[in-house]
Amino acid sequence: MNHLKGLIREVPDFPKPGVMFYDITTLLKDTKGLKSVIDGLSDGYPGQGIDTVVGIEARGFIFAPAVAYALGAGFVPVRKPGKLPAAAERVEYQLEYGTDILEVHRDAVRDRQPGAHCRRCAGDGGYGRGGG
Repeated sequence: MNHLKGLIREVPDFPKPGVMFYDITTLLKDTKGLKSVIDGLSDGYPGQGIDTVVGIEARGFIFAPAVAYALGAGFVPVRKPGKLPAAAERVEYQLEYGTDILEVHRDAVRDRQPGAHCRRCAGDGGYGRGGG
């Protein structure tokens, strides 16, 4: 993991003073680094019945579809407010410098079936959903 951490640029005081921003563009352009991240996020999940990987805007939009592809699963985006055209559920959460809101289409992820499971799987709070 240290080799991956070394590929991420740290930008102090962005977007506000006192906040450390971790710029992953330097990791994404590194062929071996990007492959290592996707392989690491996918490892241990094949054959686990995961049918959907959820990715939170914006980093989750980069990693979650690749993980979903590796697992043979679908991808569901979780967006910032007002970006989804259909009925959506929303949740407000705390940041180190304020609060924010995320939304997902109500019909994006099926209700949990018996035996279904959730596992953290893809970047910014991405989750793999399993079960029928």
